Amino acid sequence: MTDDGTDRLLVYGAYGYTGRLIVEAAAERGFDPIAAGRDPARTRGVATAHDVPARSFKVRGAESHLGGVDAVLNCAGPFSETADAMVDACLATGTDYLDITGELPVFERIRRRDSDAQREGVTLLPGVGFDVVPTDCLAAHLHDRLPEADHLSLALEAEGGVSPGTLKTVLTGLGDGGAIRRDGVLRHERVAARTRVVDFGDGLRRAVSIPWGDVSTAYHTTGIPDIEVYLSAPSSARAGMKLASYLGGGLDSEAVQRGLSWLIDRYVDGPDTETRTSGEARVWGEARTGDTRVVSRIRTPETYHFTVESALLVAEKVLADAPIGYQTPASAFGPELVLELEGVERVDLEAGEVVEHASSPGATVPAE
Repeated sequence: MTDDGTDRLLVYGAYGYTGRLIVEAAAERGFDPIAAGRDPARTRGVATAHDVPARSFKVRGAESHLGGVDAVLNCAGPFSETADAMVDACLATGTDYLDITGELPVFERIRRRDSDAQREGVTLLPGVGFDVVPTDCLAAHLHDRLPEADHLSLALEAEGGVSPGTLKTVLTGLGDGGAIRRDGVLRHERVAARTRVVDFGDGLRRAVSIPWGDVSTAYHTTGIPDIEVYLSAPSSARAGMKLASYLGGGLDSEAVQRGLSWLIDRYVDGPDTETRTSGEARVWGEARTGDTRVVSRIRTPETYHFTVESALLVAEKVLADAPIGYQTPASAFGPELVLELEGVERVDLEAGEVVEHASSPGATVPAE
């Protein structure tokens, strides 16, 4: 808590692409955030630019640097390398933990810390950005529409580029393969093993299965036992994803990862201001049981713009009052959370019979 009685938010990874945007917006809105990161010079640069305090430390030494901090917002990916140590530090210091991960294994590991968080009175709420706020809220909304649903399908389509951190996260996780949930249990399969055609509201798109965080989070939020997530992509990207799923193990070597990381740092930057301002993303969801299904869609601002807004909205709510233990965005704040963000629209389609069920691996499902 600061001298004026306000709660203090620490943004770790403040000099990354998304971290910089969040610190800038948080400072403008009176959060008085602490900019934090591993590199002292880059951390001070962000802090100086926005006239906020700076703290520099490696994530494995975070515990001794969280004094006076009420919540940590971890923006330093790949989160497979930062989340566990930061969660440990937050539990040791009674500090609430948030992050913007979309990494399925990270959600699963943090979920297993629920009893620790309950004991320490701490909120653990990963995925407060585009990964996975809109999809988690849509999953909860579909479950409200069809409480007896036993199958959930989600699909995404986004405009704009990706940040260096996101690309590193994707490359780091290639060797892990894809995942779906069946009978409440995670089942691993190749990325892009499943295909279906989805109507996002502006025409049909072909989408392939991906291991999005909702394979973990939507199960926690809704209890629906069968879950799969799809990404709309052009044919070249779909082919590349399928190829990468076969090459994933060969891309896991430390030398290859170091080389790819260097290339990303050298040549990749995130979406520019115009793209973040004008772009948008679309989310489609279907819940079903037997011969009954419901379909809803959400349209949001561009993914990085959305992430800044949603992360700060959730941080504000957590700092004010949040349920303790492991949470998802919708389990903590309900399916209407996403509609509190400017520029978000949700449309419900009428319930109807299922004509074709979800695809089997490699198959194509006809349009709705």
